[in-house]
Amino acid sequence: MTRGNKIELLRFTTAGSVDDGKSTLIGRLLYDSKSIFEDQLKAIEKTSERRGLKSIDLSLLTDGLKDEREQGITIDVAYRYFSTPKRKFIIADSPGHIQYTRNMVTGASTANAALILVDARKGVVEQTKRHSYLASLLQIQHVIVCVNKMDLVEFNEDIYEEIIQSYRDFASKLDIKDFDFIPISALLGDNVVDKSKNMGWYNGPTLLYSLENIPVSNDFNKLDFRFPVQTVIRPKSADFHDFRGYAGRISSGIVRKNDEVVALPSGLTSKVIAIHGPNGLVDEAFAPMSVSIELEDDLDISRGNLISKVNNTPNISQELDAMICWMDSKPLNLTAKYFIRHTTHEAKCLIKEVVYVMDLNELKRVEGLNNLKMNEIGRVKIKTTQPIIYDSYRKNKTTGSFILVEEGSFNTVASGMII
Repeated sequence: MTRGNKIELLRFTTAGSVDDGKSTLIGRLLYDSKSIFEDQLKAIEKTSERRGLKSIDLSLLTDGLKDEREQGITIDVAYRYFSTPKRKFIIADSPGHIQYTRNMVTGASTANAALILVDARKGVVEQTKRHSYLASLLQIQHVIVCVNKMDLVEFNEDIYEEIIQSYRDFASKLDIKDFDFIPISALLGDNVVDKSKNMGWYNGPTLLYSLENIPVSNDFNKLDFRFPVQTVIRPKSADFHDFRGYAGRISSGIVRKNDEVVALPSGLTSKVIAIHGPNGLVDEAFAPMSVSIELEDDLDISRGNLISKVNNTPNISQELDAMICWMDSKPLNLTAKYFIRHTTHEAKCLIKEVVYVMDLNELKRVEGLNNLKMNEIGRVKIKTTQPIIYDSYRKNKTTGSFILVEEGSFNTVASGMII
C-alpha cells in the first residue's frame, strides 16, 4: 500500500499464550520474506546446531535477551523491522506470560494491528481472552487471529472452525471492528508468506498478504485538529527578527492556511498565516506530520498548550476518569503523589479513587478495592493541579493517553487511557 510515492508503515503487535509460537511466526515472516541478514542467519544456524536441533530455530531471531534464549520464552517486548515492496513493518513481539501484561500494553500502544495466536491443540484459553481484551481496550482496529500449529492437528478444518466459532462468541463482547482468521503453521510456513499446500480447504489470504493490505490511513482521526505545542521557535536573527512559530507534531486532523484556530487553555483565537513543514512552506498539514505554525497574532502560547479549530475543541478539566495499567512493583497508593504526563504537558496529580479492577480472566469488574498491583488494569478517578486538555482515548489516542510518574523516584508507574 503506497501513498503517492511513499510506502506506508504498519505497526503490529503479536500476542498469545506462552509457547503459542509468536517468536517462531515472526522469524518465519522475516525468513520467508528474505528480511534476514546473512550474519543473523549464520548465528541462529550455529545456535540451533549447538542445541541439537535438526532445523533452524527461527524464534531465535526475536528472542534477543540472554534469559529468553536460555529459557526459550519472550520476556521483554522485542521490536523488529522489515519491509516488502508494498509496505514497511514494525513488529512488537510481546510476552505471553500473565506477569508481563504491562509489556504487552507497551508493545500494543502504538500498533495499527494485532496478531493473536491460538494453539490449534488448545483453542481459546485465558491468555487469548486477556490479550484480546487489551487489544480492545487499546482501540486496535485490526485483529488477525492466527490459529497456529495446524500441522499438529493434521490440518483439520473442523478443529479450525470450532476455534473460530469459540473466538467469535467471546469477541462479541469486545470493541474491535475488524477481525480476520488464518490457519497457519509457523514452523513449516503454511499460510504465513506462501499459500499452504496442506490446507486446500482454506481459500483466504496468507498472513503477509493480509498485513500488506490492512488500511492504516483510516486509523487517523482526520476530523478533529489537535496540535500539542512542543516548543516556540524565536530565532531573533536579522532574517527572522519577528518570527514566532509554534512547533510540534499534529495528533489528528488537518490544518490549512487561513484556518481560524484557538489556543488552549487560554481560549485566545487567531488565524493561521503560514505552515512550515520539514521541506519548507506547505498550504496544509495533517497527522502525524511535524510542523511549525505561524499565527496572525502574537499569542501567549508555550509548551504544554494545544491549538485546535475554533469550532471543534477538546475537553478541559482537572478531573479525569481513566483506565490505567499499573506497571510498578509497588501497588497503587491513594495517598501518594504522582506526575501526569499528557501530550507535551506535565502536572502533579492524585489518584482519588479506584472505581473497579478488571478480572481479565473472567472479563468482569471487581469493585471495593483501593489499589492496583503490577500488571492489573482498573478504572480510576484522577485529580490534577492544572487543567488537562484532552479527548477520550476512543476518539484520539494521543490526546486521550497519558503516563503516571511517581514523585520522588520518577518511576513510570502506569499508562492510562481517558474515558
